[in-house]
Amino acid sequence: MTHVGMVIVGAGEAGARAAIELRTRGWDGPVTIIGREARAPYERPPLSKACLLTEEKPTPAWILDEGKLADYKIELISGVPVTEIDRNSRSVMLANGRKIQYERLLLATGAYPRKLSLEGSGVSHVFYLRTFTDALALRSQLHPGKHVAVIGGGFIGLEVAASAMKRGCSVTLIEVGPRILMRGVPEEIAHIVEARHQDAGVTFKLGVGISCIEATDGGQVIELADGTSIECDTVVAGIGAIPETSLAEQAGLAVENGIRVNEMLQTSDPNIFAAGDCCFFPHPLYGGKRIRLEAWRNAQDQGMCAARNMLDSSESYAAVPWFWSDQYDLMLQVAGLPDQGEQTIVRSSGDINKLFFHLSADHKLVAVSGIGTSAIAKDIRIAEMLIEKQTVVLDTTILETPEVKLKSLLKTLV
Repeated sequence: MTHVGMVIVGAGEAGARAAIELRTRGWDGPVTIIGREARAPYERPPLSKACLLTEEKPTPAWILDEGKLADYKIELISGVPVTEIDRNSRSVMLANGRKIQYERLLLATGAYPRKLSLEGSGVSHVFYLRTFTDALALRSQLHPGKHVAVIGGGFIGLEVAASAMKRGCSVTLIEVGPRILMRGVPEEIAHIVEARHQDAGVTFKLGVGISCIEATDGGQVIELADGTSIECDTVVAGIGAIPETSLAEQAGLAVENGIRVNEMLQTSDPNIFAAGDCCFFPHPLYGGKRIRLEAWRNAQDQGMCAARNMLDSSESYAAVPWFWSDQYDLMLQVAGLPDQGEQTIVRSSGDINKLFFHLSADHKLVAVSGIGTSAIAKDIRIAEMLIEKQTVVLDTTILETPEVKLKSLLKTLV
């Protein structure tokens, strides 16, 4: 048994940032991170891009390497999963038999890839992308002239498709929905992204399901529901993620589309918090609507907020949801929740850059989606601040006219 301290289960973005924040905020007791992977905490966004593309052997983009762990006096237990939470004794049991007590516990257990539920001898050979080990395995398959089939038209699938094309592969992307990027992205942006992929040589199969995947000598055959088939060397699936809630369920915590928490990221046990991809939380900017976000910045921000509340800060988590994706030379960013909008105002700047402002029924700016060059980032950031201030926009010409600076609207609120 160790001295009682702060224990974090999960060594990803949320867990690592929480540990750093505990130290930054002056906690001088023990801080322990327990990770299932046998690696120190690292960034996941490069897995679908830089890790697949770099000429040299890739290495993880460390958040906490050995030096930083030592500097912050953080104990990392890697490669040993937690098997049980004992809420009565405030302790966690590890697979190696070690028991660690906690004063406060953070569950930053993340999510795991949703697997294909299909028949066929080739299903067991499908690649998924969640960890650095996954990235290395997939990278080994991406050779010039190989045919890669990507199942799923979300961000991960599209980023893998772009990386495979850059590695000299041919790519067919299969999406059961009528278009790519069905969740949280305006249809016009989806069409722009699809056209850019088509220009690069990606073949799309949209609105068609998969009957089975059969293994062949050195590859696979995907049988589609429309009776056609696709022969390929490698199959990659990116069809979503499932929150890791097994420990929370075992401990009797409230679980609903993730680990259910209050506005302070506190679970149904006041000594246990949750953050990141596993966390189902109410958002004050959207009337307390409960959401779960699988996004890098959300994991980072929630980890830090949870850490402060573990130190009795009583802070409500209210950060504007934000995510980005690079698609070849295009940058895509979204701030807020576009599906909460009733009206969309479009601002076009030049041939490429487009911003989509999403307004609620009462004219409140609830989200902005943008695509184009890196120049859109500044306007997205200003719009993010407007969303945070719950700005009401009655004159929509301010949003649709490129000559009118968004900062002028922000100034009226100061």
